[in-house]
Amino acid sequence: MGRNMFNEIKTHEITVDIVILTIKNNSLQVLLIKRNNEPFKGKWAIPGGYVRMSENLDEAAMRVLKEKTNVDNIYLEQLYTFGDPLRHPISRVITCAYFALIRAEDIEIIDNPDVGWHKVSNLPPLAFDHKEIIMYSLKRTRERLEMCPVAYQLLNEKFTLTEMQKAYELIMGKSLDKRNFRKKAIQTEGLVELDEFSKTSSKRPARLYKFETIKLNSKRAHFIKKEKK
Repeated sequence: MGRNMFNEIKTHEITVDIVILTIKNNSLQVLLIKRNNEPFKGKWAIPGGYVRMSENLDEAAMRVLKEKTNVDNIYLEQLYTFGDPLRHPISRVITCAYFALIRAEDIEIIDNPDVGWHKVSNLPPLAFDHKEIIMYSLKRTRERLEMCPVAYQLLNEKFTLTEMQKAYELIMGKSLDKRNFRKKAIQTEGLVELDEFSKTSSKRPARLYKFETIKLNSKRAHFIKKEKK
């Protein structure tokens, strides 16, 4: 095979698109980029790019994420492959969608009016099938909460159970009973109670927690840890 393996007639393009979720201004938000080319020029879209011949899908997703956000401390999971022949109006493009959970303060967004956070509950008109992709990623994130506490990627390294509950509520889109949540949260594998308390509130200081280990239970998911400098 060797050199001839890519010589077949090319009938389609492969892209990766990444739904980047964060908690900002007390709401669940997604990072969008305004398109400056046709098709859908001027419409908002999720960040994405073509997969290079030398890359596998995960490598392409990590590269696009780094290029668009300069972030490398995230929860990244392959979501689904969207291949409707009509999803792209000009050519045949199959996209492998990923979703990433990121702390808002970890992102260095270029100061550009064409890049910004938008509430998932109030999205502008989107290019392609990107609204469908965002909604699917939200569904998957909610499912993931049942299997492993991925919401911690949206929190500071040390957090209170109230902050953890708030992250869950924003992802789930509903209020949770405080007593039941705390009972379940304390039993979460990998959660460690610290001998430290929050200093930000004027109320009685709340105990801080952190996660020591996380089990993913998924071959499609990756934690990409920030390199020690």
